[in-house]
Amino acid sequence: MKKNVISKCPICNEELVIEKLHCKHCGISIDGEFTLSNIAKLNGEQLLFVEMFLKNQGNIKAVEKEMNISYPTVKKILNDVLVTLGYEKVKDNGADKRREILEKLANKEISFEEANEKLRKM
Repeated sequence: MKKNVISKCPICNEELVIEKLHCKHCGISIDGEFTLSNIAKLNGEQLLFVEMFLKNQGNIKAVEKEMNISYPTVKKILNDVLVTLGYEKVKDNGADKRREILEKLANKEISFEEANEKLRKM
């Protein structure tokens, strides 16, 4: 049974280094110090999200629907993935918060008055 390569030490959570590569076909082994790609640094949940995101061609609405999560949650996971890949976190300009409030209003989780008050405070 094949196992996925882990990128973090299970004891101290520091980055692991690969020291040996081996070809099962010809038997050659290569020793050295090899690093993992940034994609290999993603955890299982992040990889699943990236696969879903790519499958839906970056369409956040489709990812929301397929994963049954809200727009702000999709954006949070996407930002977490980007940070893990070494990119700076995308700054929130308030649009996500407004969208979350409007979604709650549409789903009747909050009243019009509550939504209006929250939007006004922004």
